[in-house]
Amino acid sequence: MDEDQVLDYLHLIKTQNRTPSESYFKHTVYGLRFAYRAMGMAQKQVFLPKMKLPKKLPVVLSQQEVRRLLKAPALLRHRLILGLLYGCGLRRHELLGIKLADVDLDRSQLHVREGKGRKDRYVPLSGHLVRGLRTYLQAEPPYLWLFNGKTNTGQLQQFSETGVQWVISQAVKRAGIQKRVTSHTLRHTYAT
Repeated sequence: MDEDQVLDYLHLIKTQNRTPSESYFKHTVYGLRFAYRAMGMAQKQVFLPKMKLPKKLPVVLSQQEVRRLLKAPALLRHRLILGLLYGCGLRRHELLGIKLADVDLDRSQLHVREGKGRKDRYVPLSGHLVRGLRTYLQAEPPYLWLFNGKTNTGQLQQFSETGVQWVISQAVKRAGIQKRVTSHTLRHTYAT
């Protein structure tokens, strides 16, 4: 097939009633490029057709929903997990990577290491979070990470992403929130 036939094929797929995802096009183009290399053919430039993606607004919580969500967990640790995700706009992996040395309660800030793009940054802590963290550190002194988990054998380890998802889902149920809430929803709510 020549380059025009390949581009005609991609255009045909794009204009059919059931438009495939952008990912489908990407993988088709990557597959064609691999086939060209594998068969020893000259590398042809296959350009990915542009698709207009719908611009959806992110799900955000109202102030009342945030209050109910933060009050829902019975454990202080779970309240702090939700509070840091929302109050500092943290990503889930950033929250899990916080070590004790990263928490500066005197200056009311948190050192986030290797966030998106492997960049470090400082984020401010609210008075509520500082008080909650002080109480948590006195009552349940963590070991290495701010939030530790346990393995099946009882050994301490870093709290898991699944654990964070569970904390969020349980709090959402107890708060009676009908929206689909993830850790990133709390980040969007913080930004909004």
